[in-house]
Amino acid sequence: MNDPSSFSMAASKPSIPAQRSGIGSAALAGVMRRQRWQDFLFHKITMGFALLVLLVLAGNIVSLVIGSLPAFREFGLKFITTVEWDPVNDQYGALIAIAGTLATSIIALLIAFPLSFGIALFLTEICPAWLKRPLGTAVELLAGVPSIIYGMWGLFVFAPLFAEYAQPFLKHTLGQLPVVGVLFSGPMMGMGILTAGLILAVMIIPFISSVMRDVFEVVPTMLKESAYGLGCTKWEVVRKIVLPYTKNGVVGGVMLGLGRALGETMAVTFVIGNAHKLSWSLFSPGNSIASTLANEFAEASSELHISSLFALALILFAITFIVLSAAKLMLLGMARKEGA
Repeated sequence: MNDPSSFSMAASKPSIPAQRSGIGSAALAGVMRRQRWQDFLFHKITMGFALLVLLVLAGNIVSLVIGSLPAFREFGLKFITTVEWDPVNDQYGALIAIAGTLATSIIALLIAFPLSFGIALFLTEICPAWLKRPLGTAVELLAGVPSIIYGMWGLFVFAPLFAEYAQPFLKHTLGQLPVVGVLFSGPMMGMGILTAGLILAVMIIPFISSVMRDVFEVVPTMLKESAYGLGCTKWEVVRKIVLPYTKNGVVGGVMLGLGRALGETMAVTFVIGNAHKLSWSLFSPGNSIASTLANEFAEASSELHISSLFALALILFAITFIVLSAAKLMLLGMARKEGA
């Protein structure tokens, strides 16, 4: 009943599609062989592109480590906690630049996150159809403005107005409070840590709001309509449906904006004041890692000065890596809780 010869005869015959297309078994084998080679080449080329990114990253890390070795060999880990930055006597410390970088980035994120959330929420849930496209395009265009334009606007337009109107108001209101008052005291020159944080907030709002808007739009309409049908308000739909569904994208957008704020150079250099001074007052001028590199790298002459700037760049890389790693761990923890 099951004759082996019948199986061999069936296997030796070309398939019906091959017979219909006029392709013999040899030609079909050649086509399959060529497709396998194409898949192999495609796999290796794309893997090469991915490995190239890792190679560039590794090259950056190695160059920063090699460049910063003389500074860490001279000052040790005290380089991170030392305030003094004196190119004349070749004495360097990174604490002022680190504090300025973290302060401006935190201020920018505290201001930009709620504003970006409101913009994305308005564009996806509340905005009329005729206004959604032009308003969304305007927000995205802000992301394409060069940072030096933001810096020039901040120096020549924003800083004088901030010194004349906003800083006196903050000093006479928040500056009178017992604990936070020290943050809003000091000279009202318009330039300083707070000004740099505000300019950074304006710069990162388009990035965070664009990502939030995109992830809000992928929420299935059925889920939102079902919630509205149960009598939920818009805020309840956002809090109980939209945010739980898109929290990974929201955190990713926030981390994208924070990464931009940590590494921003020209805009901060224009308005931060560029003073190697540590103060509790947000009105006082300061410095950041990026602004220090922009101001001094071209003029650095001694080997120790150049190595200290490389060490600052390595510290900035480490800060960014720690922030992104913390965000990734937070997302993994949220995913594990969902599984439970």
